[in-house]
Amino acid sequence: MEKIAVVIILLAIVTALFQVTDKIKIPYPILLVLAGMGIGLVPHLPVVSLDPDIVFLIFLPPVLYASAWNTSWGDFKKSIRPISLLAVGCVLFTTIIVGYIAHYLIPGFGWAESFVLGAIISPPDAVAAAAATKGLNLPKRIITILEGESLVNDATGLIAYRYGIAAVGAGSFIFWLASVNFIYVAGFGVIIGFLVGVVFLWIHKITPDNPLADTTLTFLTPYTAYLIAERFHASGVLAVVVAGLYLSQRASQIFNHQTRIQANLVWQTVIFLLNGLIFILIGLQLPLILKEIKEVSFGQLILYGSVISLATIIARILWVFPGAFIPRWFSKKIRAREPETTVKSVSIVAWSGMRGIVSLAAALALPLMIEDTTPFPNRDLIIFLTFSVIFSTLVIQGLTLPKLISWLKITAGDHELEEERKARLNLAYEVIEHIEENYSFNVDDTVLNQLKTKYEIRIQRIRKDETNKSLTIELIDQFHNLRAELIKKEREVIHRMSKNGEISDEIMRKIERELDLEESRMILEKEY
Repeated sequence: MEKIAVVIILLAIVTALFQVTDKIKIPYPILLVLAGMGIGLVPHLPVVSLDPDIVFLIFLPPVLYASAWNTSWGDFKKSIRPISLLAVGCVLFTTIIVGYIAHYLIPGFGWAESFVLGAIISPPDAVAAAAATKGLNLPKRIITILEGESLVNDATGLIAYRYGIAAVGAGSFIFWLASVNFIYVAGFGVIIGFLVGVVFLWIHKITPDNPLADTTLTFLTPYTAYLIAERFHASGVLAVVVAGLYLSQRASQIFNHQTRIQANLVWQTVIFLLNGLIFILIGLQLPLILKEIKEVSFGQLILYGSVISLATIIARILWVFPGAFIPRWFSKKIRAREPETTVKSVSIVAWSGMRGIVSLAAALALPLMIEDTTPFPNRDLIIFLTFSVIFSTLVIQGLTLPKLISWLKITAGDHELEEERKARLNLAYEVIEHIEENYSFNVDDTVLNQLKTKYEIRIQRIRKDETNKSLTIELIDQFHNLRAELIKKEREVIHRMSKNGEISDEIMRKIERELDLEESRMILEKEY
């Protein structure tokens, strides 16, 4: 009962703090971490410890799935080279750099546990990346790279983490065997995610359209992918991401407008609560972590935490800049295929390396003993250093990122707005043409003119010229019936434009959501 009460109190705090975020101008994740630290230092409060199994099983699958669902596969595919360089190359590079520094900086810190620490703190966090870039009006390619990296890099970090722990126990590390296992874990995770996506797509198609059941299935999907993959010792992270990417591209086939609206609202609420709990739980762990460390002075802890945090930030910068420019210098195909890369845009990517809940959960999940006989070396110190890196990257990079974007004068530009404007104009023109070709001879002129006027007004509004006309009540039924047919036509047009690559997935989803809302509103109007 006490644990339930604590969860309810934390949810209330998360909701309350969200209400004041805009007023105090502090990013939401940072505010929650600071609040968690403050709450944790209050005496006589119940201890709230973070169970790693809960993070990996309860929190991680839905959070990753939601991020994958909202990621455009087309944009992801276009940016697969820089995403791979960051998600695999940068993670392994950071693991090595941090491992070397930790080994030579901290007395008694062996090679194996040094690289375990590096693997834990090397991957930036998906939740932190999304929260840090939200509302900053960054170019779409930068957001795609950061979110795509954060979806895949956990798999790299967690795989390296597994073999680091194994090396601690065995006292040795066989590189070729780890490489083969890496390919198996990652590759089989991708295959399982794809198969789970195919199975759930089939389930959605053969079952009746039911918003409640379909929304429930969307929550079962990530947990199914994760559990099956982990059962076969494959990457549950990659399985969830692949299943999310696969099904999100087919949402228009398997969901009706009611399901899309309901599922979207439910998922927004659940992810908001999960993200809020994640960051406040991070802050709550500090008192518990400090309580376990007795052999190192507080001054030394601050020194070690500062140096490792600085090394983590610098390692990313050292990787990102050469990784962004050197391949372009030596490959004409890359220069022709990818948009121009600027120092400003690379600077934003290099500075967006916030760590989060996955790193802390991995640190807390370290075994207490090796083969039930020897304590895991420097376990408590590894947990503290992980917390230090999470706190430093969230606070330092999270607070300064908006200022850096403003100083560099980076904005999304007018390309996305112009693309959306053209899509809406084309949609309105085609529907008017469809009305004239199919309804001119069998529909009352008043209804026909009103229907056409709706789209003519839309065109005029896009062109900054508004007009107003009204429809008579007597012809409302005919209007609604024809409007339903035209919404169907709009869906066909927008899906064809998306399939042909004329518009991005993001714009297609935005317009489709508007059609969903319009169809729901029309049904309610007919009932009254």
